[in-house]
Amino acid sequence: MKQKSWLAILAFVFLATACHEKIDTTARYVFKENTIISYLEKHKEDYGAYLDILYRVPVSTVSATTLGQLLSARGHYTVFAPTNEAIEAYLDTLASEGIIEYASWEAFKDSTVLDSIRQVIAYNSIIDCGDTDHAFETHDFPGTQGAEITIANMYDRKLPIYYVPGTDTIRIFNQYDIHERNRDILVLNGVIHQMKDVIAPRSITAAVYLQDVIDHQREGYLVMARAILACGLKDTLNAIRDEVYETKYKNGDIPDLQGMGDLGFDATACYAPQHRKYGFTIFAEPDEFWRSQGLDPTAPDLLEKLVQWIQDNHQYAQEDVFTTSTDYANPKNLLYQWTTYHILPMRLAADKLVAHYNEIGYSPSNPWNLSIAVYDIYTTMGQRRLLKLYESRESNGVFLNRFPNLDNKRTGTYHEISCDADKTGCKIGNEDTRAVLSDIINCNIFPIDKPLAYTDDTRNNLMRQRLRFDGQSLFPECANNDIRLNPSTDNKKKYTYAPRDVIYRYFDNMWQGDDTYVCFFNYAGGNPSLNADEIKAGGRYDVTIKLPPVPKRGTYELRYACLNRSYRGVCQVYLGTDLNKRVITGIPIDMTKNLWGFDSGYERDTDDQDYNAEVDKRMRSLGYMKGCMSYGASGNPSQAMRINSSYSCMRQIIVRRTMDPSETYYLSFKNVLDNFKELYIDYFELCAKEVYDNPMEPEDIW
Repeated sequence: MKQKSWLAILAFVFLATACHEKIDTTARYVFKENTIISYLEKHKEDYGAYLDILYRVPVSTVSATTLGQLLSARGHYTVFAPTNEAIEAYLDTLASEGIIEYASWEAFKDSTVLDSIRQVIAYNSIIDCGDTDHAFETHDFPGTQGAEITIANMYDRKLPIYYVPGTDTIRIFNQYDIHERNRDILVLNGVIHQMKDVIAPRSITAAVYLQDVIDHQREGYLVMARAILACGLKDTLNAIRDEVYETKYKNGDIPDLQGMGDLGFDATACYAPQHRKYGFTIFAEPDEFWRSQGLDPTAPDLLEKLVQWIQDNHQYAQEDVFTTSTDYANPKNLLYQWTTYHILPMRLAADKLVAHYNEIGYSPSNPWNLSIAVYDIYTTMGQRRLLKLYESRESNGVFLNRFPNLDNKRTGTYHEISCDADKTGCKIGNEDTRAVLSDIINCNIFPIDKPLAYTDDTRNNLMRQRLRFDGQSLFPECANNDIRLNPSTDNKKKYTYAPRDVIYRYFDNMWQGDDTYVCFFNYAGGNPSLNADEIKAGGRYDVTIKLPPVPKRGTYELRYACLNRSYRGVCQVYLGTDLNKRVITGIPIDMTKNLWGFDSGYERDTDDQDYNAEVDKRMRSLGYMKGCMSYGASGNPSQAMRINSSYSCMRQIIVRRTMDPSETYYLSFKNVLDNFKELYIDYFELCAKEVYDNPMEPEDIW
């Protein structure tokens, strides 16, 4: 670890400890069985040095309570306890790096550095599982290589787990070993895992990591590092969190939302996010690929040759307008456009590149048994463009921009049948040892096996499929702040309140009226919503959302997924390219009536598929569609959205209009009632005319 890396850790320690935490130490266990602390006390010969640290380190900068006191209280804690030998080895490392003169606590001459070192050891070793009903035993760890334990440690880092093939070894950050035998030690208030090493990742930003790659000419992602920093993205990739929001939250200026029933919600409370973090995901061609193309990652003229390679291989679309000068930081520059298409403005974990939860045939309790084809579509950095992430049982991994042939007949399975050679896309090495998931605090880097670009073929293929967007996927803040795809049973994780704009605008792609209250629900339960998450708004709501771009100019249907309930209201929908001048799209949407409560043309599916198709046509002529067949309550095929009439799942066709990729479209929902009712948002669809109005191959039901 270099000196500048250590300074980055010190800075992050300050950030991680700056928030206020309320610790209840009034109720202690009085039984003869062990708490975490009493167990460690009984085994001082192994954990004496760690115990000393726990009794010295406070829970936060605003609390006098020590971690030792915390771990003797009621709760559910997962503790990765380093042995005395592990702590001695860590001090040896600090001495070898010049942080201290020799391997001893007495060698610290600066009390601030000493306190920070103790915090690094302690905070990285403890996960406070909050209101969940258990701590993490090894059988609760994720099974995918590099996937993260679902709750962050006290250093605010989620710990990625790795399994060493052919052994019983489990590693954290792929470098810190859990003892093979002394793990899963159950105590009254949690679980202890003995560690052979101190958990101490570097916790640097993506910008620092990429600069370090360049400074030391470290091959792996040297080409991508040079391209990214040449494009002027250093400051962007240096961001960890919104410090203004941090201060407001710490000072109590970002309140939780209580009394939600009075605002029209079917819940009682939602909780403001503790942080507003930034995050990124980089998909990169490894340097070995560039060498196969005749490019030397270390060459002084690499960038000029890279631009020429992009041109020679037509890694852009015909309609793109760009320059090829050496002003790479110009958004109109070809290198800038090509590079930013490799970056998402959200940090995606190795096991969350594609969302799996309640697609038909899938069960979260058996995550290795994939079922139907699943995809997410995100908007990249730079010029707004679409990037599809796809996985199926047959694909053997997660891919970028894969467009396979699916069994999508009405009586089909929606499994992948085949994939044309020119549509396989780029395979993501999310379990590859070259993936960078450890040192970088705000970014993950994944290798890809083919070059990635937003070409004419990619845009045409995107236009030829229905584009479905989970509502929460439209907001990078959801991925960056543990709001989306969080399976926690802790209500503070399940129900997240989006601070009102009049207090602090939290979501870049959302605008709220003054009397609007927006909440993000992670039910993680048996409802038919896409990925079992929802967005809801209450009060006299006026919510505006920035839509993703379309891939090509053409006529599209914009659809809104409804799940009608009596407690939901009536809203007017607006759409436009000017945030301040949106146009009414049609009559208000009444979300209070079930499928039989208005003239939707709905009838249940029968065994006669021709008749079902006629019902679909009748509904479409009235502006409605049945829910999709891909998702359902608990992934049960008999509870799919299309056939689960008890939930009144349907899709409303908001508008058919010409849309252009160079335009930004804003979609608004406004409560038209005087009383407070709930707005429900699950998913949206953009579907090109050649898909929804194709006489040769009608749009599938999935």
